[in-house]
Amino acid sequence: MGHLQEEFTKVQELVYELKIEEAMTADVITVKPHNHMNELRDLLRDHRIAGVPVVEKNKLLGMVSIEDFIKSLADGDVNSRIDAKMTRSVTFLYADEPLVHAIQKFDKHGFGRLPVVNRKTGNMVGIITKGDIIKGLLKQLEVNYHEDEVRRYRANHVLNDIVADRISLILQYDVVARDFERAGTASSELKATLKSLGIGREIVRRIAIASYEAEMNAVIYSDGGTVTAEVMNDQAKIEVIDHGAGIPDIERAMQLGYSTAPEWIRELGFGAGMGLNNIKRCADVMDLQSEVGKGTHLTSIFYFKKQRNDEPTRNH
Repeated sequence: MGHLQEEFTKVQELVYELKIEEAMTADVITVKPHNHMNELRDLLRDHRIAGVPVVEKNKLLGMVSIEDFIKSLADGDVNSRIDAKMTRSVTFLYADEPLVHAIQKFDKHGFGRLPVVNRKTGNMVGIITKGDIIKGLLKQLEVNYHEDEVRRYRANHVLNDIVADRISLILQYDVVARDFERAGTASSELKATLKSLGIGREIVRRIAIASYEAEMNAVIYSDGGTVTAEVMNDQAKIEVIDHGAGIPDIERAMQLGYSTAPEWIRELGFGAGMGLNNIKRCADVMDLQSEVGKGTHLTSIFYFKKQRNDEPTRNH
């Protein structure tokens, strides 16, 4: 039996759409490595924060926290330089990553804040907290509400205005391997086009999430490919075809959290092993076919009217 479709909220859509830089705090309190631990106490107290990045010449060197100060105090070592007490192995985010990556890292590591770095320059450009995420989402929800109000009065329901027994609109987007600066562009542009066609909000959300996950898989694991959307009267079919290594064990690849992404990909914030499961949750029908050494063909179907799918998800 097919799975019953879950409801996807506007917030779930936005965490894929918004970038870290759109929610982070750019004005960051920092310390230098040559500062002393006794200076840290006043800084944390005055600004009511629990930790700060250690930065020199705009480069992130580490993090130092209230716990580090307390330990120094207990050891009678508050006159030590900060670089002797800081944590050097720091989990951080890139400014151009989607907001969902911040949520995943907060959930995984339990941190209260994460520094944000510019991918090109390596400079620290901000910091993000759970509170920043909430404020960023609320702000964007307000913006989107006003956009929806304007859109409501526009004649943009193109498919509903066309008289034909069958309508088929083909949209195709190229996906470039390992191009993380443009990763997610195809799904974002597809989402904007579907909105302009008057497709229902809930359907667009599910398509946006599923197409983003499929696009990212193609960027990370393949030598490039295409995202093709066929929009019809009653449904949209999204096909993502890539060229490359293929998937040797589809059943295992569908397991939650399973990933073959190399460490450098994980360090970029990708390859968490959630993509295929997220696609399956979003789509009414999902068909995954792959051949080792040639590539992968993923098809997802989204019905515009609520239907029950009695066909099982096929994995070949």
